Amino acid sequence: MPLSINDIAPDFTAASTEGPLHFYDWAEGSWVLFFSHPKDFTPVCTTELGAVAKLKPEFDKRGVKVLGLSVDPVENHAKWSADIKETQGMGPNYPMIGDTDLKVSKLYGMLPADTEGTSEGRTPANNATVRNVFIIGPDKRVKLLLVYPMTTGRNFDEILRVIDSMQLTAKHKVATPADWKQGGDVIITGAVSDDEAKTLFPGYKTHKPYLRTTGQPK
Repeated sequence: MPLSINDIAPDFTAASTEGPLHFYDWAEGSWVLFFSHPKDFTPVCTTELGAVAKLKPEFDKRGVKVLGLSVDPVENHAKWSADIKETQGMGPNYPMIGDTDLKVSKLYGMLPADTEGTSEGRTPANNATVRNVFIIGPDKRVKLLLVYPMTTGRNFDEILRVIDSMQLTAKHKVATPADWKQGGDVIITGAVSDDEAKTLFPGYKTHKPYLRTTGQPK
């Protein structure tokens, strides 16, 4: 079964470009961006891996660990990394899992559990559903799940925006409105009474009884 928001992200051990990786030990209670790829040496994924490498300082700033996956062997990842660096200006500076037995892809619901065989002989089309983005919280629960088609590159600025929202709303009794960006007004959640809101968010605005906004908490 595919994972859903609030599900516990499954633990696993797999080969990676930085050696054997035991997911829970590696994550160490951090936020995690885990994103997957259907095959090495694919054009859209090449641009994505380079984009994330360039944005890694932004993920680091937010305490988010980055983890990639492609179904091909780790040795292929190393060759692909050279291409990525050549064409995108920077190669992966985070671990990339080699999922040759498709174990992790099946564990995370990216391929059917009854998928047989290994990565050998499989094409990107066979693995078209291995195009996921998971944001996993320090509590090991899935906070966000996106699945992209192979022909559409992922927008990692949007993923950073969502992380900013989730980290803010995890600390304060607020939600973020459509198109919210850092520094913008936020919504006071329904769990906060008007009396409590006066203390927590002095000067807040009531647009409707169910829609109250305030400046972004510090």
